[in-house]
Amino acid sequence: MHPARGALTWMGSMTAPELLGLISAALLLQLVAGVGWTLWRRLTVPQEATAQPAVSPTGAARELPAWSGWRAFRVLRREYEDAARSQCSFYLQPVDGAALPAFKPGQFLTFSLDVAGTPAGPGQAVAARTVTRCYSLSDRPDPAQYRVTIKRVPAPAEHPEFEPGLSSNHFHDRVQVDDVLRVKAPSGHFFIDADPGVPAVLIGGGIGITPMMSMLGWCIATQPQRRLYLYYGLRNGQEHAFKAQLEALAASHPALHLHIVYSRPGAADQAGRDYQHQGHVDVELLRRTLPHGRHQFYVCGPPALMQTLVPALAQWGVPLGDLHYEAFGPASVKLQGAAVPEPAAAGAVEVKFQRSGRTLSWDGRDASLLDFAERHGIEVDSGCRSGGCGSCETRLLSGQVGYEHRPDHDVAAGHCLLCVGRPASPIALEA
Repeated sequence: MHPARGALTWMGSMTAPELLGLISAALLLQLVAGVGWTLWRRLTVPQEATAQPAVSPTGAARELPAWSGWRAFRVLRREYEDAARSQCSFYLQPVDGAALPAFKPGQFLTFSLDVAGTPAGPGQAVAARTVTRCYSLSDRPDPAQYRVTIKRVPAPAEHPEFEPGLSSNHFHDRVQVDDVLRVKAPSGHFFIDADPGVPAVLIGGGIGITPMMSMLGWCIATQPQRRLYLYYGLRNGQEHAFKAQLEALAASHPALHLHIVYSRPGAADQAGRDYQHQGHVDVELLRRTLPHGRHQFYVCGPPALMQTLVPALAQWGVPLGDLHYEAFGPASVKLQGAAVPEPAAAGAVEVKFQRSGRTLSWDGRDASLLDFAERHGIEVDSGCRSGGCGSCETRLLSGQVGYEHRPDHDVAAGHCLLCVGRPASPIALEA
């Protein structure tokens, strides 16, 4: 007898309750299989982003944030990471108690902070103001908490009349355990490639070590056999953050090669124990200490490091696709062959601010449209001033805006970022 006919004959001999039970069992089996598949995917592929890709104005895929707007986080604890107590880690837990989504190691959080302003005169009250700032996540993804590590920024030694870092000093002096902060979801285009077959070279200058700690922790937890080379440049042992943690990781993971570089070792700093190299992280050091072959480079640090090392790596022959970097603040890195839209050359370009009722002439003197607007008394919301937080995102009514480097914030269609944008043609803005 044909198998299908035999099955029909057997089913035809069943009672109605028996047939109903068989159908219910089959449906239950399908449901269990579907739930099991979903759980397996979540448990075995933790590195995949939870946000779904969308399409940016340029047609490239971009990721939606894990949550929209601001979310309340409570400070669980604070920990200083260096002997000078200039770098403090803040551990954050969501007030709503929901599990945190995974992020891409290297990304940052955006904070909305109510900071004290400067008194207008003697005896006058200090009014608080809200500022927006971005800080790199400094640990691997954890569903229970996030960590950021923030370095106190003093007034420049050569210009003591300048104010110290507003937000960093606010964190160090005022943000305490149990305080609640407003935080946007992790974002940013600076993150490690998930391919374990390509060795990663992580280069952090000063507080630029923070995204490297996130990348390093994630790699060791999920790709323990991946070859990693960490170059950490700083002045001396007083500023050496995460020292004990890095030494322990290097001792327990043979695939991690640690290169600590002091530019000005202190009297108590010992070569070979506290640091491996004296000077700066440069291409010559990399030539001497890296094996031949392809590497993915990840560089984060202050402007002096970025503006010298990143172009030098490109001149050394590192393909642009293997060269990833993030500069502090508005510092830009210019590379030949990098695919970024160019702003207009210096010269008179008409810029219309529709809501303000002003039409002005851009003459190229200002570093950005945000600086241009502020110089002419036009108020625009702003935060990080480096293309990360999106606070200055403004509707572009006509014309084109160019950028010297790709903003970390994913700009919505028909909008532009004033803090890193310059007119590429006559433009009209909604501001």
